[in-house]
Amino acid sequence: MTLAVLLLPLLLPCVAPPLARRIPGPCPPRAALWTLSASALLLAAGTVAALGTLALTGLFKIPALAAMGELVHPLPTPSARLVLPLAALAAGLLVLAALALGRSVVRQATALRTARSRADRRPPAGDLCVVESAHPDAYALPGRPHRIVVTTAMLRSLDAREREALFAHERAHNAGGHHYFLAVAELAAHCHPALRPVRAAIRLAAERAADEAAATAVGDRRLTARAIARAALAAHASDTSRPVVTPAATTSPVPQRVAALLSPAARPPRAMSWIAALLAVCALASCATAATVAVHVHQDIEVAQGEAGR
Repeated sequence: MTLAVLLLPLLLPCVAPPLARRIPGPCPPRAALWTLSASALLLAAGTVAALGTLALTGLFKIPALAAMGELVHPLPTPSARLVLPLAALAAGLLVLAALALGRSVVRQATALRTARSRADRRPPAGDLCVVESAHPDAYALPGRPHRIVVTTAMLRSLDAREREALFAHERAHNAGGHHYFLAVAELAAHCHPALRPVRAAIRLAAERAADEAAATAVGDRRLTARAIARAALAAHASDTSRPVVTPAATTSPVPQRVAALLSPAARPPRAMSWIAALLAVCALASCATAATVAVHVHQDIEVAQGEAGR
């Protein structure tokens, strides 16, 4: 029964992509960002807990490891012929995910250090750092202090009012801590393959939130839309090595974002609330199921160690 229940946290993330793709557009961007990020984190946690519990259950079927765990009675699990292959698969998936995540962390940390070092070499003008480059680019650089990095080529691509809209967009990323949400998206995507499309939805929600904040700051939605469109066109053929956790106005589906800025603000359809609620329920069910089974397995281990009732 325990092994069958563990399939639920591993299958529920597969439901997330079609739900997540429908949330960022009609929903308020900030609400969409929080809903998507929290759901992705819970689904990832449920996946890791389920795989870890399955791997641990199988490992304790091996006599040498059972002796190391001080088990005096066998765990109440199905046949070792079934448990051991599943446990080996779960352990292998955990190792692969950990290696991929570790490689990504090292790569992104290196890119962040390079970007920070590059920005620190230039004299800042407030939070703005202009970098000499032939490649149009602009992004919000997290850290202390926050920086808005923009290349000279990007400055030449926009007029004065469009530059102000672009800067307002990047400031909104830093003020909203959007790099944390992007980091959660990267973490979740490495825990379960089905959560990779959710990563794109989280990035879109973060960009939409910054778009709306920039439009409010400059007081002109059309100007903001034009600035984002022109910046994206300028950066389209540009080669950039910025970290994926650094938000930038030129990422995510720009036509969709521009259309949202040019459309009058409307109340989200009632169905969107149900879709967001369904995604949240799936995430909570995944995490709660994995936690419940983990507690149950822990109790079984205590019984097998002869500790129950002490």
